[in-house]
Amino acid sequence: MLSRFSAVGVGGDRKGTFLAVLLGTTIVTTFLLLLTSGQPRVPDRLAAFEAVVTSPAAANRADEFAEPVPWSAEAVRSLIERLRTVPGVDRVAVDRRFYAQPLLDGQPVADSTAGYAWLGDDPPGSGEVIVNRSLGVPVGAPLTLLTAAGPTTWQVSGHTGWPGVYFSEPDAARLAPGVRALGLSGSPSMEAVRAVVGPAGLVSTGDARGVAEPRSDARTRWIGMQVLTATTALGGFACVFLIASTSAYAVDQRRREIGLLRAVGATPRQVRSMLHRAALLLGLLAAPVGVLLGALTALALARFLVGAGLEPHGYAVRWQPWVLAAALATGPLISVAGAALAARRAARVGPMEALRVAEAEPRAMSRGRWIAGLTAAGAAVAAGVSAASASDMQDVGTYALLGAMALVAAAALLAPAVVPALIRLLLGPWSGITALLARESAHAAVRRTASTAAPVLFTVAFAVFVTGTVQTSAAAWQTRRANTIGAETLLVPDGTPGLPDSTAGRAPLDTTVYVAGKALPVIGADTVDRGTALVSAQAAERYGPSVSVTFADGRRETVRVAGTAPPGPLIADLVLHRDTVRQHDPSALAPAVYPVPPGPVPAGARTADPGALARQADAEDDRLIRVFTMLLLAVSAGSGALAVANTLLMTARRRGPDHRVLWLTGASRAQVLRAVALETTLVVAIGSLLGGGAGLLAVAGSARSLGAQIGDHVPVAFSWPTIGASVACCLVVGLIASLWRPATTTNRDG
Repeated sequence: MLSRFSAVGVGGDRKGTFLAVLLGTTIVTTFLLLLTSGQPRVPDRLAAFEAVVTSPAAANRADEFAEPVPWSAEAVRSLIERLRTVPGVDRVAVDRRFYAQPLLDGQPVADSTAGYAWLGDDPPGSGEVIVNRSLGVPVGAPLTLLTAAGPTTWQVSGHTGWPGVYFSEPDAARLAPGVRALGLSGSPSMEAVRAVVGPAGLVSTGDARGVAEPRSDARTRWIGMQVLTATTALGGFACVFLIASTSAYAVDQRRREIGLLRAVGATPRQVRSMLHRAALLLGLLAAPVGVLLGALTALALARFLVGAGLEPHGYAVRWQPWVLAAALATGPLISVAGAALAARRAARVGPMEALRVAEAEPRAMSRGRWIAGLTAAGAAVAAGVSAASASDMQDVGTYALLGAMALVAAAALLAPAVVPALIRLLLGPWSGITALLARESAHAAVRRTASTAAPVLFTVAFAVFVTGTVQTSAAAWQTRRANTIGAETLLVPDGTPGLPDSTAGRAPLDTTVYVAGKALPVIGADTVDRGTALVSAQAAERYGPSVSVTFADGRRETVRVAGTAPPGPLIADLVLHRDTVRQHDPSALAPAVYPVPPGPVPAGARTADPGALARQADAEDDRLIRVFTMLLLAVSAGSGALAVANTLLMTARRRGPDHRVLWLTGASRAQVLRAVALETTLVVAIGSLLGGGAGLLAVAGSARSLGAQIGDHVPVAFSWPTIGASVACCLVVGLIASLWRPATTTNRDG
């Protein structure tokens, strides 16, 4: 009997819970797959080698993405000779990477800036290159390449599907004398190879060969992982929040059925068991569909992430069984958990009391809800304190996101306590029968009003938090930039990573050296004597009268510290003579030229004010942040809007009898629709106020943390058009969902 009775009049609730589980499982599957697919990838040119030997890692933090300490030419020759004595080694190939950028129609190809030594069969000859066929340059045709010395002409001898430009070993050795990786062919014993290499390098096989990926790819992958981690966290929170709130709301809406069951003799245990089974069944039905949709969505998003520059070339979805199993279990577990608390509360109600509260809700705030809400508020405060005291920007962002989640949860849990006051505030001044109906309906069902406002709260809160965090961060860096930049004109790169000697002349060069195994940025300038170095004021105490430096070609020299570098727009720990830098790093480029040399501006450069140098350095990060913002808003606003429609459709189905009573007692169709529309608008307004307040508090905490980081006041800023669009979207979706059922009901009954 219980199983038959439980199906009476609850089709809409089942559909609503089913859709919530489907949406949540899709989100979790999508972003878990994308997050776990971001593993280091073996470079295409090294994929055919059984093992890769890489030079020693730099002693930098992992998030600095420093290239390994290079081997010198002498060290490479010695290592190759020893490796060739290992039984089973058929070939040892030298991998080299350097700056080489094609010029097509006089313009640099922005997404192709790396040159490599060709490691396959049929290598190009001297003065020849192999290029990616997507460039459209036919075999035998000349191709102009930008290198650190300037533009030179090469002949295309072949095509490949790999990115970059490929040179013969002698040409590559001239452009990149330092070596960071060797490829081993054959079937040697890896233990024997490691014994030969010893502490001079790292031997990797299988997927571990991904350690040889370029640091630029590692940085891109790291940025993508930060984006996907935050989006996965937000998606997981959306999944828990929306499924749990919808499941609890569905149980709460079944008070009438529960009252009848209790009246005919159902025990609390039987009621709880029925509700748990229903939630579990819906979760089991919806989860597989959600996993399938999530897998398809992950495939599409993976291509988008590569195109947007959030993942490196070759990134693809990896199908890991444990990820699919975890996503499959998420929906049913959260569905049951969300229904459990509501089921326990509903099952405790006595038979007569259950029938009495079928039309009038019990008290809006239970003791458990108060405890959970205040706990979430305390967690938000703790996250805000942690963000304010964090010294690392990544930690600030993590704490801010956790604080925003806790504030949203606290606002949703504590909403019934403030809903009556908000109803009086928003509808108190209104008069007329429509306002009266909407006001009294919302006030008589405070818990229902809070539950239907919860998806709006979620949507608006994260619209405020995401856009506010981005706008406030941008304002912080603009303030910092304005405090450090002068007003002269510069020649800056345009579509290239830097300026070659043919454009820069004797302008300072950027390079990287290694001191005690740690990679350090270095400037090569003519203001320093040969064999000496100037140190920055911040780093002066870390250096003695001399410093031992390993250059990009793997050679080591000791230079004398001659003093402190004067302040300037280019900042580095060490300043060396320009010719010293060029001698050891044939691929070093100039970041800018000042003053601008006379004559026409060459390809790959443009004139700009000094602020453009800093803005250009931040341009790629700004673009990635915009993509990040779009992803976060798509997850929060998209899932929130669907949840608004779902919840209000569930409410409209349940309130069909109420609307018919109004119509039968003399209310016109227009009056019924106006009352429903006004109540829906009230719900959206309540959710927007609570969500906006939660988001504002989270952004204000981030602004204080940013101000402490840069030592200046940071104003709180928002993207009001985006926030307004989120509220408007919730309102439009809510009105359509809530008015559709009353309109069709009154039309049919009429």
